[in-house]
Amino acid sequence: MPDPLAQVIDLLRPRTVFSKGISGAGRWAVSYDAFGHPGFCAVIEGRCRLAVAGEAPIVLEQGDFVLLPATPAFTMSGSEPARARRIDPRAAQTADGEVRHGNPDGPADVRLRGGYFVFDSPDAALIVSLLPALIHIHGDERLAMLVRLFGEEASAGRAGRDLVLTRLVEVLLIESLRATPGGDAPPGLLRGLADERIAAALRLMHGDPERPWTVEELARQASLSRSAFFDRFTRLVGLRPMEYLLAWRMALAKDLLRGGALALDEVARRVGYGSASTFSTAFSRQVGQPPGRFARGAGESRPATGRAIERTEMAHPA
Repeated sequence: MPDPLAQVIDLLRPRTVFSKGISGAGRWAVSYDAFGHPGFCAVIEGRCRLAVAGEAPIVLEQGDFVLLPATPAFTMSGSEPARARRIDPRAAQTADGEVRHGNPDGPADVRLRGGYFVFDSPDAALIVSLLPALIHIHGDERLAMLVRLFGEEASAGRAGRDLVLTRLVEVLLIESLRATPGGDAPPGLLRGLADERIAAALRLMHGDPERPWTVEELARQASLSRSAFFDRFTRLVGLRPMEYLLAWRMALAKDLLRGGALALDEVARRVGYGSASTFSTAFSRQVGQPPGRFARGAGESRPATGRAIERTEMAHPA
């Protein structure tokens, strides 16, 4: 059976952008504006306090790992009260070397490795909305090892650095998400995968998006009545079953169109539509533009593929 979590990470296409060492000593506090890009932080030694907008404040200790899939505004501080210094993350992202907060001299009370990356997926916002806003993991040795490797690779400047960092980011994402207790997560993909019955339905949707799934069939596969399945799926995932299936199909369709190697009929077939015209109508309603226009604007020019899509749309107008 397919792994929905791995498929989601693969579709997000994370790539490394920035990583740095951070330390703090004495009285200090910094307040970051909302950034939007996914950010992470690992505590190498010591402890500090983190307050993320919309979440309860937490204390971070050595070995802790934090992932913010969309990085809202947050404040980080030492153990002693201090007035927060406001920082624009876009202006600070080009800083080199270690960043010191508080007392510039003497030993640090806390050392961290922080960074952010971007998702190349055109559907990143939708997929990120299915993940927890704050992921906090304590004492996971595998994550600690990955963060150490990430820091070493980021500072070494060796050949193939960007590729290695991108792969490490993918593994960091998967490890941090699967280390999160799904039953305690807010409604979303992790909460759904933590439930045996709903996880079965999610794997079927991800594994065979071409199949004309119905709520009745998914409920039967999950060994639940239609109403029980519908209510349970909606409560745990945060979307109705057919809403989730449509979102997943459209995310796959965008990825296929972005690749530019397939005609519209084939894209439609792979995401469960019997004709290009039916798919074009659904895609336009969901995305706000026809699939051919989306494909032409999704990346570098691909004349041959673009003409194939255009010909298909002319034969099957939306």
